[in-house]
Amino acid sequence: MKTFFRAVALLPLAALHALGALVGWFSFGLSGTYRRRFLGNARQAGYGLATVRAAVAEAGKLIAETPRLWFGGPVRIEWDGDALIDSARERGCGILFLTPHLGCFEVTAQSYAARFGRITVLYRPARKPWLRELVDTSRDRANLAAAPTTMAGVKQMLKALRAGEAVGLLPDQVPPNGMGVWAPFFGRPAYTMILPARLARQTGATVLLAWGERLPRGRGYRVHLRRWAEPIAADQALAATQVNGAMEVLIRECPQQYLWGYARYKQPAKGRWT
Repeated sequence: MKTFFRAVALLPLAALHALGALVGWFSFGLSGTYRRRFLGNARQAGYGLATVRAAVAEAGKLIAETPRLWFGGPVRIEWDGDALIDSARERGCGILFLTPHLGCFEVTAQSYAARFGRITVLYRPARKPWLRELVDTSRDRANLAAAPTTMAGVKQMLKALRAGEAVGLLPDQVPPNGMGVWAPFFGRPAYTMILPARLARQTGATVLLAWGERLPRGRGYRVHLRRWAEPIAADQALAATQVNGAMEVLIRECPQQYLWGYARYKQPAKGRWT
């Protein structure tokens, strides 16, 4: 499988995105479950298919671009708001990046590592051994460390932030039962991780919102940075509501690239991240 991924990584990004768009629409047409969830989640946020139809193709591009990002050469990156990173680094308290399932979230951590230095990202270890080895190999690159969704991973992220380094995670990912609270997401209760608030409060890290826009015709990506607007509440439910609200603001910047097919409102699993 690694050989196949390396071969695909040689293709131009524009070709991969074109192929991915086809995969996205094929999946949308073939799977009634996926299609209903996609449309239902978008409708919950106030969008009809006419507004978010581009997100069908973008979901496929997310799959097709992965070998290129894991095993290919550098991609073109533009920056929007990178002065916020410079300011945060001057504080020396670490940076906590919060990124929704919007655009290319893989590229946000990679671009930070390439330009600014070490970053630790939270990831769910794959269950299948062959896939676990593939993912672990893909993230074995300079300045990019991976923390598993375990207590050891949480300690790894706390240590990184206390050392003045950066940490990134996707707070709209459904955590295991007992590691989150129910909080509104586009007006509907969603099980939401309490980890972002915990990391920020315990380390004093600067919280920044980030997402990677996929540029048209394979021209690369634009990483957008936004300020965290308010102090994080001590109450877990209020803090989770704040985080979800911040993610909603980012998603509304470009709903055409959000992963509407993600099962955001499902029940949490026991003992593992989903």
